[in-house]
Amino acid sequence: MSKIIITGSAGFIGSNLVEKLIDTNEIIVIDNLSAGRREFMESFIDKIKFYKTDLLDKVDYLFKDVDEVWHLAADPSVKDSSPETFFKDLKITKNVLEGCRKNNVRRILFTSSSTVYGDAQLNTPENCETKPISFYGATKLSCESLISAYCSLYKIQGYIFRLANIIGKNSTHGVIYDFVNKLLKNKEKLEILGDGTQTKSYLLVDDCIKGMLIAKEKACENINIFNLGNKDKINVKEIADIVIDEMKKRGLLDKYPEFKFIRNTEGRGWKGDVKKMLLDTSKLEGLGFAPRYSSGEAVRESVKRLLNKYI
Repeated sequence: MSKIIITGSAGFIGSNLVEKLIDTNEIIVIDNLSAGRREFMESFIDKIKFYKTDLLDKVDYLFKDVDEVWHLAADPSVKDSSPETFFKDLKITKNVLEGCRKNNVRRILFTSSSTVYGDAQLNTPENCETKPISFYGATKLSCESLISAYCSLYKIQGYIFRLANIIGKNSTHGVIYDFVNKLLKNKEKLEILGDGTQTKSYLLVDDCIKGMLIAKEKACENINIFNLGNKDKINVKEIADIVIDEMKKRGLLDKYPEFKFIRNTEGRGWKGDVKKMLLDTSKLEGLGFAPRYSSGEAVRESVKRLLNKYI
């Protein structure tokens, strides 16, 4: 049984990860609940050590005798990222790495983002040039660099996962969450950021965690960088159609709503939004990763899980 720290465990991916690891590991959870929700930990709160602690503070003492750290704590919003969140998340990552260094933690796993590539070619490989166009992407890339330096200097094994759009249980932001909540408030009209043609890869959180665990088990370099997403893509209007279809099935909508597009530069959802994204995941597939759900299937499953909260 390993002793594992998971930062951001009251958040979306973190809470799902704890549920996967809790039965075979000793889990320490660090979360200040600024973005996460305590309710997401209800199923495992009695099986973990929970520290409601800000990672901007000194946290070295929590890392004693820890085998590995999953660093998921970060500002979750791409759209609302800023220079302030950049420096805050970078300091948090530095503090986590210092905890690892001072306590001889063997391994760190970090959830980065496809946004580090910016407006890259589709089927983007891991060795593609990184040119982030948002503060969120810049933050993730800077954290990657810091992790790489610490891993090289202090013999820590590092895993960096550049995630596509991850969706599913406990998600509290993103296009699906926004569409459902907008339609619950106004059944006649759906406001869509951008022109609806923004096209990206979507991966269910179950598949995301499966992919990360496969990489940890089978990749053995000092620093291991993996794209993690689906092999196909779906656009925003198609996502809206799936949301509407599922809400109609449950009697939450009587008719098809009018679409109101809030058009921004080049049809993007917001300034800094990457309009088209599809990652090359062949490196992880070579280790045996194969998602259970396609992008469209993942969207539909995510909608169903979200609607279960309202019915």
